[in-house]
Amino acid sequence: MLYTRKNSFELIKRLNEPRKFIQIITGPRQTGKTTMVTIVLDKLETPHLYATCDDPEIHDRIWLEQVWERARRKSADCDNFILVLDEVQKVTNWSETVKMLWDDDTKHDRKIKLVLLGSSTLLIQKGLTESLQGRFEIVRSTHWTFEEMHTAFGWDIDTFIQFGGYPGAASLVSEPERWRHYVVDSLIEPTISKDILQMQRIHKPALLRNLFTLGCTYSGQIVSYQKLLGQLQNVGNTTTLAHYLHLLEHAGLLKGMQKYSPSPIRKRGSSPKFIALNTALVTVQSIVTGEIKDRRPDIWGRLVESAAGAHLCNHLQSEPVEVTYWREGNYEVDFVLSVNDAILCVEIKSGARRSFLPGIGAFEKKFGKVHKLLVGGEGMPLKDFFLMNPFTLFGTLTQ
Repeated sequence: MLYTRKNSFELIKRLNEPRKFIQIITGPRQTGKTTMVTIVLDKLETPHLYATCDDPEIHDRIWLEQVWERARRKSADCDNFILVLDEVQKVTNWSETVKMLWDDDTKHDRKIKLVLLGSSTLLIQKGLTESLQGRFEIVRSTHWTFEEMHTAFGWDIDTFIQFGGYPGAASLVSEPERWRHYVVDSLIEPTISKDILQMQRIHKPALLRNLFTLGCTYSGQIVSYQKLLGQLQNVGNTTTLAHYLHLLEHAGLLKGMQKYSPSPIRKRGSSPKFIALNTALVTVQSIVTGEIKDRRPDIWGRLVESAAGAHLCNHLQSEPVEVTYWREGNYEVDFVLSVNDAILCVEIKSGARRSFLPGIGAFEKKFGKVHKLLVGGEGMPLKDFFLMNPFTLFGTLTQ
């Protein structure tokens, strides 16, 4: 039985409404976008046409117009019809063509509702802002959460932290080498080679690949751009690295978190704190196999912080919350969440020993009183933290 994600019900609700908006489903590869649409189409039992643009022979608007014309013919005697276009960003000038056809359908009152799927978030966003303003709604397909992996596969919190939220890899965790090959060959490589290198102008593809590997290895740690350039041993500059990090983030792979500062200029110039957006991307870089928690507590600690960072970033990407870190001298705060005047400092502890928070004390001394959350140790249990939507914390902070 297929697990039904919560955003499936949101899509069903929208497609059942008489109002017409283009529904855009975007997110990283292997997070269930196509499966979600399949489930929705089955539940709605609405006449539909599904077409995928993930074909090397498809490059122009002619193909798109032909598919759309097929949908028009099929919908002629229907009160409601759904056209689904998968990986639409791979069609050259897709947004202009979609706008022209959509507006013509609206003008002639054709009963076609449109669902677009795409794994290249940057290209999808570019098309939306350039051509489709006022015509669309977005359904985000994020990496799977602990709650979803637990419900679908029975995982406990330790399994989730070590192996991350890729549902397609869940059945392979008992075979480490098969799991590793699947993550590299079916998830990482297609995302880099197809969603970034083929769709963006990248002057130094080897640098981007090496940055991704290094960033996952250092996930949960703060690394200066100058140190990065030395480690990468590649001709480049900090502007190039920042741009490549931006691309990796929008592909759902790796985020370079900025340092908290009231000054936007200082924030942008800070050293990044790497957060792999799925801990599978960290574990796959490690030579350690088997149970990492007991064998390598140092690696486990970084995995826990990476998993917490990914949980915050994935949940809050569409919310008006900034997720940053803070460090000054020997004092550090793992994560600083801010919205308007509300600031929440989050500390992550992987062990059970008594925990002190000198970093938050130094932060308060510099910026004033803040809200605090300790996760792990003697604070909120890790399981409870990963089961919650962190945005709900701000409901109590801003009352």
